[in-house]
Amino acid sequence: MLRPFEIHEPGTVEEASVLLAQFGFDAAIYAGGTELLLIMKEGLAHFPHLVNIKTIPGLDEIALSAEGDELQIGPLATHWDLERSPTVRKHAPLLAEVESQVANTRVRAVGTIGGNLCFAEPHSDLATLLLAWGATLELSSSEAQRVLPAADFTLGLFETARQPNEILTRIRLPLLSENTAGAYRKFSTHERPMATVAALLEVKDGIIEDVRLAVGSVGPLPIRASEAEALLRGQSIEGATFASAAELAAAASDPMDDLHGSADYKRQLVRVLTAQALMEASGRAAGETNEG
Repeated sequence: MLRPFEIHEPGTVEEASVLLAQFGFDAAIYAGGTELLLIMKEGLAHFPHLVNIKTIPGLDEIALSAEGDELQIGPLATHWDLERSPTVRKHAPLLAEVESQVANTRVRAVGTIGGNLCFAEPHSDLATLLLAWGATLELSSSEAQRVLPAADFTLGLFETARQPNEILTRIRLPLLSENTAGAYRKFSTHERPMATVAALLEVKDGIIEDVRLAVGSVGPLPIRASEAEALLRGQSIEGATFASAAELAAAASDPMDDLHGSADYKRQLVRVLTAQALMEASGRAAGETNEG
């Protein structure tokens, strides 16, 4: 049962930041509310003040940057918005593909990308994908604005680098080169994934020039499988040792035992999903399909 709370409806990011600073830990940002209201109903948290940022214009925009080199996403864009956006489908089809797999229809219709990232629930499709992608996140307050790499934003279970008076105002995804192809694989037994893997391969003249490989949903936060990436760089796409890379990714994944499964089981899932994602990405690269 929800305990009483007060809704505040600022008209600007600056006004919202001032409210968050004023109420401190008694306040929470309200956007889609799919996670926030659930924990409040369950009595796991109580916030006497909710700052509704849905009243702030422009935070749901999805557009290319003026330079045309990155996709800029407002935090209030829902999973459904991103799945169906013509701009996303044209310039970042892998993102639209992943969004179509998030949770269920209700969550995709209401849940926002900003809420998903700021809640930092460890079983997140987007956190894994954006880490591999090299996304950056823009954080704003009444005092300043800063930009963080996705790798520096999630700090642990339900913990991010966002300060209490800051609002996530934009997610920036650099457009992938024509030589880059990607794939995403996950394993789920219910609406939250048990293991997720995102792979991006940049291939030129049959040689893997760069690899970005992220593993998530098995531990407190997604990680880059840097040793697996280093192994594959410089290899021929046809002779790439994806099985060995998958072993390295599994070893680096640092899974934890929980109700979803044992650490050993999750490590095996990472091994299988990594091999599958790399194979799919290499197939797309060989077929000259840009999944950017």
